[in-house]
Amino acid sequence: MRRKPAILRPVDATYLEKAALAYLERFASSAENLRRVLMRRVERRVRANLGTRDEGAALVVATVTRLRQRGLLDDRVYAEGRTLSLHRKGRPRAAIARALAAKGVGRAEIDVALTQLAETMAEPDLAAGFAFARRRRLGPFRAPAARAALRERDLAALGRAGFSFEIARRILDAESPAALAEEIAGG
Repeated sequence: MRRKPAILRPVDATYLEKAALAYLERFASSAENLRRVLMRRVERRVRANLGTRDEGAALVVATVTRLRQRGLLDDRVYAEGRTLSLHRKGRPRAAIARALAAKGVGRAEIDVALTQLAETMAEPDLAAGFAFARRRRLGPFRAPAARAALRERDLAALGRAGFSFEIARRILDAESPAALAEEIAGG
């Protein structure tokens, strides 16, 4: 069964606000990222001759500003939440900073979020490396017989993920996952 093509409506403030709210219901977003999402919708309508890029851009800026004033968009809160989420997934601070910058978060908000992360634990990159190694079954999470043979491969995987050589070495040299967890807890 064929799907009917979507009927594009011209861009107006009501349409953009509904689109923005629908997006924010599904995803956390920075103001810049939401602006990009809405501009893609405007671009589709410009290509269909349903408005001009300048009019659409002005409406997008007004919509993002309104949502910020209502408290529905806050880059600081987004940066803090995304930082914790990425850290739990095993991403080092440098990779977290790059991911936030790619979403349009400002340097000041990124610095505050990373500072708050550093205040919660002594070595956030080591804790992230632990999570990464556990998820990928590297180093101390491998079978003891395979650890030595796959050390270089594990070191390369940690390096590609953005961990420093020192952090990667500490993770791979840990006797067991429990010893590594103890090292992280002890600071």
